[in-house]
Amino acid sequence: MTHSLVCPETVSRVSSVLNRNSRQFGKKYLFDQDEETCWNSDQGPCQWVTLEFPQRICVSQLQIQFQGGFSSRLARLEGSQGSEALHHIVDFYPEDNNSLQTFSVPAAEVDRLKVTFEDTTDFFGRVVIYHLRVLGEKKV
Repeated sequence: MTHSLVCPETVSRVSSVLNRNSRQFGKKYLFDQDEETCWNSDQGPCQWVTLEFPQRICVSQLQIQFQGGFSSRLARLEGSQGSEALHHIVDFYPEDNNSLQTFSVPAAEVDRLKVTFEDTTDFFGRVVIYHLRVLGEKKV
């Protein structure tokens, strides 16, 4: 059975935060399940989010809700175990809208993920995400 794998012990990092204003647009808002909050990147050519899980996981789906006009036409998911270098898992192609989008992921056992947002729909390269969910199973 798949369930959300992001937990309080998951360490997240983001490429940037709009105007360095983490209080209003920080990474914590990716996972807070609040419809009123979001992570808003600053401008730049390639935005990303990394997640380090406290244990090995098997990812099966990724769910992302963008703000329309601030999404990505191409996104790349990479992962690794331990101190290994990141390896490519899958590319996916989000739509530029406000709906929660679900992307299937080929089964991958990892403890670290990186989602890179390329070819953003915003002229300045900003990305706005209301929800980011990693679904799958925890490994023992």
